Amino acid sequence: MKRVAWLLGHVANAALWVAGAALVLMTAVIAAQVVFRYGLNSSLIWSEPLAVILMGWFIFLGAAVGIREGYHLSFDILIYILPQRARLWLFSVSDIVVGGFGVGMVWFGGQLAGSAWNIKLPSLGITGAVDFAPIVGGGVLIVLFSLERLARRAAGLPTMRFGDSPAEA
Repeated sequence: MKRVAWLLGHVANAALWVAGAALVLMTAVIAAQVVFRYGLNSSLIWSEPLAVILMGWFIFLGAAVGIREGYHLSFDILIYILPQRARLWLFSVSDIVVGGFGVGMVWFGGQLAGSAWNIKLPSLGITGAVDFAPIVGGGVLIVLFSLERLARRAAGLPTMRFGDSPAEA
């Protein structure tokens, strides 16, 4: 389990680096568009679709890492009054639901990508499936990280932020 956690930790780290690079690149693309449109009076036709694709990557990769680290949305009030055993059960239910959502992202995102495969984005000259690739990629990571959280909890290991046991994550 520790080897898998180590590997998935590196996957999460890589995902954060890609998300950060996408955010920086999107900011540069938008800045270039502003300069070209308002400074040079000539728009870059590829800037908006590229910025949207980059935004999809940093949102979905960042969300997946947030799932792994336990920073996704939750309603914590009930958690504070329940006994430890009930908390672990609710955390597991939460991870199962989140993992199911990830499966849906992979399944339906894959269908969207498949339906757009033969469509060409005119401004970028690439397949329209690229628009939906972040949904599939983020969904795969969400499923992996949810399964990791469930496996760690089953093994009695902590699961990052929620720290299901007193040990360090």
